[in-house]
Amino acid sequence: MCGGFTCSKNALTALNILYIVVAFILIGVAVYGRASALVTNLPIIGGILACGVILFLISILGLIGAVKHHQVLLFFYMLILFLLFLIQFSIACACLAVNTKQQEQLAEQGWTHVELDLKRKVQTTFNCCGFNHTIEDPPVPCDDKACCQSIDTSLLPCPPCPTCMQKLQSTIDYAFKLCGSIGLFFSFTEFVGVWLTVRYRNQKDPRANPSAFL
Repeated sequence: MCGGFTCSKNALTALNILYIVVAFILIGVAVYGRASALVTNLPIIGGILACGVILFLISILGLIGAVKHHQVLLFFYMLILFLLFLIQFSIACACLAVNTKQQEQLAEQGWTHVELDLKRKVQTTFNCCGFNHTIEDPPVPCDDKACCQSIDTSLLPCPPCPTCMQKLQSTIDYAFKLCGSIGLFFSFTEFVGVWLTVRYRNQKDPRANPSAFL
């Protein structure tokens, strides 16, 4: 019977295996978003990464509780999973709601706190000069940038290099949208996990000692 004890146990076990896969996806997406931005230090992406790590640990707890039908483990698993659902849902909505101006402000805060060597690395990697027109970067000649290395500046002046924000804008926006979409989708599976755990926890194991059921 699909609504019986065995079905609920198998469904909860399979769901926790799915959570482990989801946790690795969230961690991978967050790492990609942070690596793509390099110096932006986006806090929302860090929240997605934390949710992925916590979800992985909770999945292990849920697997043990599902296999053993352990009442205490299932209770704490259910409680933590519901809290994680609320956090992940909020972070995912925040990722999707951030507009271009807010993305630039967050990236600007990260840029102002990094060292000059890392700024030089970003400018070389993305072939850009400075972050934007509102931040006064340390005076580094633009002919030292990658966008001017192929030009003989003794004959031709270096053309204006694009700012790093112009280069990073599409990458940052993509990272936000990707993190938000994946986080929002899988947060609903966590709500399903809470419901299934409540249902499974209140079912009696037909093979167990009747006096052992709480």
